[in-house]
Amino acid sequence: MEENNILIHVQNPDGSLTDLEAPVDMGLSLMEYLKACEYDILATCGGMALCATCCVDVLEGEEKLNEMTDDEYAMLDTLPDLLPNSRLACQIQLSSNMNGLIVKLHGTQ
Repeated sequence: MEENNILIHVQNPDGSLTDLEAPVDMGLSLMEYLKACEYDILATCGGMALCATCCVDVLEGEEKLNEMTDDEYAMLDTLPDLLPNSRLACQIQLSSNMNGLIVKLHGTQ
């Protein structure tokens, strides 16, 4: 793995994990990276925390993430199936301390 990359694990609907090597030196959000990896994320607002279509559930590593903003919390609060570990992927800026993060797309089994 390259020095400026981290490993992110995405849980698939069948429970298996897909390992992704993500760059942390490009200023990408988790949403942008997952879309680039062709995950089915709508992100209709373009990453402005206005639609919640990029919601992910953080299964491991939540303590490694930046604190949730009021805007993110307000948008998540509109979801009928919100979980305590749900976050907007557009509001998670990839950084080196997130190595080993495990997420799944919200709403997938």
